[in-house]
Amino acid sequence: MTVSSAADSSSFTLSPLDPMLAEELSRWRYEPPFDFYNWSSWEVMQQLGLEFGDADIRLRQYAAVRNADGLFVGFAQFFSLLGVIRLGLGLRPDLCGLGMGLRFVQAIVEEALRRAPGDEIDLEVHVWNSRAIRTYEKAGFVITDTYERAAGAATVEVHCMSYLPSRTK
Repeated sequence: MTVSSAADSSSFTLSPLDPMLAEELSRWRYEPPFDFYNWSSWEVMQQLGLEFGDADIRLRQYAAVRNADGLFVGFAQFFSLLGVIRLGLGLRPDLCGLGMGLRFVQAIVEEALRRAPGDEIDLEVHVWNSRAIRTYEKAGFVITDTYERAAGAATVEVHCMSYLPSRTK
């Protein structure tokens, strides 16, 4: 798998996140300061039933994102709240910063609209992650709130961003 063939793709498809891809996802490692997004080991995630380590949560909430060549390039989470679908998403670390984020986010939003027509769509992003914030704004998200959220033993400051399709840049 080469980065260039993965990065050249302009279209994405979403499919169920199967256990093999989930295990691969748990091994992705981001460089600081993005290492905050690294997952626990696959074994720990399964033992503790964390996120996509729990088969039921994985089936209901997670999807694999593939490029036009069928390569696994990212994941999406669709967490249903009352009248809102909250997105979680991540691009493979070696593909970050290569200009594919906008189309990646748009594909995930399209799937959220398909899964929950009529629901609002939002996401949370760390306030320091300006690269992601710019991409989300281009995709039609606006900052609607800022607050602290528990993250393990610490708290982190996040923006809540809501999707407003009329704001697509």
